[in-house]
Amino acid sequence: MADEPNITPPPPAETEPTPDPENNIQTKQDKGSKKNMFQDLKVKHVTGILSLVSFVFSLPILASVTWLLYMKSYDCEWLFKLPRLQIGISVGLILVFLVCNGALLFLRARWPMVAIIVVTVPLTLMFTVGLALLGSNSLESRRVPATPLWFKMKVDDDGLWNNLKGCIYDVHVCQDLAASSMPLKPSDFNKKKLSYVESGCCTPPEECHMRYVNATFWEKDDTPETDPSVNADCNAWKNDRDVLCYDCQSCKQGYVKALKSKWSKLGVFLVSMAVFLIACHMALFLATMWEIHCT
Repeated sequence: MADEPNITPPPPAETEPTPDPENNIQTKQDKGSKKNMFQDLKVKHVTGILSLVSFVFSLPILASVTWLLYMKSYDCEWLFKLPRLQIGISVGLILVFLVCNGALLFLRARWPMVAIIVVTVPLTLMFTVGLALLGSNSLESRRVPATPLWFKMKVDDDGLWNNLKGCIYDVHVCQDLAASSMPLKPSDFNKKKLSYVESGCCTPPEECHMRYVNATFWEKDDTPETDPSVNADCNAWKNDRDVLCYDCQSCKQGYVKALKSKWSKLGVFLVSMAVFLIACHMALFLATMWEIHCT
């Protein structure tokens, strides 16, 4: 009997694993949850940064209130009967700071639309006041308070100017200049940057060509005081520290320039801060809406 051939059976065909639909759904859900979690963290990170930026950049508003109230006494503006305007602006700035940060903390997450409206209204008012202050400095009217011509009209009043002279003396503007310039030589003093009041009230005009001894003591030349070509301020100058150039026209002009510069800076500050904070809160509002939509 012939031997039967040894036939090895072929190996069974490999069967592909049947995909489990439940595992696929679970995997997709895990990936989706991780993606959503990453988006949530990213959005919260953006809103957190914007919240911090808006708070930090609102702090200069409080600093401006301190500066405004301090300059009221330093520049002797209380003699112009302007404290109501200054106090009104100061109180308004404090309210802007409280409203902006209060809306940021309590309203932004719950009612973002209400928060952006509550924030935008006072900031728009601040922007308008800043524009009004900038525009008033170019008005040629003596009736509008805190304008250059209005200040000039006031300082031309001899009675009020006598009080202003006493106030400028009491705040020690020229005394402080003399103390700080004691070790300076003439060449160094000429390079020193003086304020409008210091250059107008504490030193004689340059056209007088007086010789520098110290900041509040200058030697006159031999030009007779009756010479009509001589600036009247040159004759009004006295080396007495109680007199100096307080009776000079240059002192009045310097004082008006100092007030004009102060109110112009305040207007620029209010406009720039209002624009920046409105932009910052608008970006924060959009980020908050994105956060609510994503979550």
